Amino acid sequence: MKMKLFWSFLFTALVAHAAEPKRLDRTEAFLGIHFDFHAGKTSTNVGARTTREMVSAIIDKVHPDYIQCDCKGHPGYSSYPTKVGNPAPGIIGNPLRVWRDVTRERGVALYMHYSGVYDGYEVKTHPEWAALRADGKPDDRATSVFGPYVDRVLIPQFRELANDYKVDGAWVDGECWATVPDYGAAAVHAFGEKYHSAPPRKRGEPLWDEWKDFNREGFRAYLRHYLDIMKSSNPDFKIISNWAFSDHMPEPVSAGVTSLSGDFSAHNSVNTARFTARCFENQGRAWDLMAWGFHDKTRQQKTAVGLEQEASVVLALGGGFQTYFKQDRDGALLHMSDLEVMADVSKFCRARQAFCHKSEPVPQVALLYSRAAHYRTSSALFQPSGDAELEGMKSTLTNLLSAQQSVQVVSEHHLIGKMSQWPLIVISGWSYLEPPFRDELANYAKAGGKLLLIGDPTLRLFAAELGGTNIQALGTAKLRDVGRGKIAAVTTAQNLGNIVKQLFPTPLVEVSGSHDVDVCVRRLNGRLMINLVNTSGNHANKENRIVETVPPVGPLQIAIRLANAPRALTVQPEGTKLEVKWQDGIARATLPRLELYSILQVEE
Repeated sequence: MKMKLFWSFLFTALVAHAAEPKRLDRTEAFLGIHFDFHAGKTSTNVGARTTREMVSAIIDKVHPDYIQCDCKGHPGYSSYPTKVGNPAPGIIGNPLRVWRDVTRERGVALYMHYSGVYDGYEVKTHPEWAALRADGKPDDRATSVFGPYVDRVLIPQFRELANDYKVDGAWVDGECWATVPDYGAAAVHAFGEKYHSAPPRKRGEPLWDEWKDFNREGFRAYLRHYLDIMKSSNPDFKIISNWAFSDHMPEPVSAGVTSLSGDFSAHNSVNTARFTARCFENQGRAWDLMAWGFHDKTRQQKTAVGLEQEASVVLALGGGFQTYFKQDRDGALLHMSDLEVMADVSKFCRARQAFCHKSEPVPQVALLYSRAAHYRTSSALFQPSGDAELEGMKSTLTNLLSAQQSVQVVSEHHLIGKMSQWPLIVISGWSYLEPPFRDELANYAKAGGKLLLIGDPTLRLFAAELGGTNIQALGTAKLRDVGRGKIAAVTTAQNLGNIVKQLFPTPLVEVSGSHDVDVCVRRLNGRLMINLVNTSGNHANKENRIVETVPPVGPLQIAIRLANAPRALTVQPEGTKLEVKWQDGIARATLPRLELYSILQVEE
């Protein structure tokens, strides 16, 4: 009898497992929705209102490829009854079981929002696990990447999530951007072994750059450590480290993350996404960006059209998109009405998915984000703000996009040995370049490339090629033949349109009619896809952050240089065919009106 029951149970389990809908791997996912509330020591009744009906309603409205929900936030308290971590007080039932059961049954992947380096509870409970500040005091939020926290807490909890709950993976928050220089004994000893010196305590002291780089490598080693261990023990548990190898870390991918992701600024979001997305698109990994569905200060819900404009910037560069919505302090969805907004955003994104997701850039204009310069000037280890040179480069990006140039943001590792792919390379504001890299840029120009140098600090780096060291004598602009190529030097990033046209007179695509259109020239499955994003409107207004409407632009005149006349030029997702005039190797058409985001599909 017992044997019959056993076989009956096994058969039922196998049938149930076989009947489960297949969940998309994160590398193939396109659309997600994110929830977190950072449970704390005052959180009570966590899970009391987390019901199957609530999770089902989210899926029914949004139809996401994956859901990310709260697991352990920055305070260090877990919002489920963990046996290896620190559960929040007053957990009722097991809310994580509810999330997992429903998402599994519906074929939706489930990822955990998990705060990694940043753990307020553990640094308070185990101050010896905290990074030690220069003043000798434990940091009040950052654990040491040289310490035992990763082995004592993070890895055991990931294994619990993988083995006991069968979740698909983790989106690890509070990672690179929360890592700080660590003056703890382990780090100081290792630094001394390498450099035969005590670490410096402040900028300007000997070995300051080496000390920062040492701590950066400490984070990379920490990340590789837990990724490698989890891959060995739980290979199906997919891990994304928030902002790793992004604008926060403009460097090659050197750890086994499943894909790349980040949550861009809750305000001035369109401009932030224009930059951060371009820092992801060239890294050779699947990627997505997360918009905040509300404003971080007012907590006011954004409109569907505002989020659609933010999504458009991301989708036009081939990425996936997710949106962060509010949870109540007990873990339930704060406002069910928010789902109506996300339902509209979901429909908007899905309509364009087949024409944009995983598209690849066609090299046109490259704008340098120098890892070497940024890491030397930044006051933090991995932060893309507070750096005047970086902010100047971002301003240049905005000006290039306003001139309807199709721009990729690239770092040294993208350019070295591959510069000839780009007709034009722009260097803006950087005061330092590693000498071999600087020389390769100069040789690129001599071999026929075009360099645009912006700002006195950058001009000084190329004084020899520009004909002298007296940079001020150059005035506001100078164009110089160098070998078979050209170098243009300007002291300001304003009004770049004319100088770019002189250097790069024959771009693949030219768009005129509005300066509020981002042009992203891409290929998808061999087809040329011209992504047009309407960036007009009030999205950068600090006083009124809610975008109620986005005024349409147009008509837009489109010119495309092709070897042969195109068979068709179709506006997607609308499916409208444009009338095309073909002359002298250029296809010309007019787009009467651009509402928000359309893709011109070229049938060659």
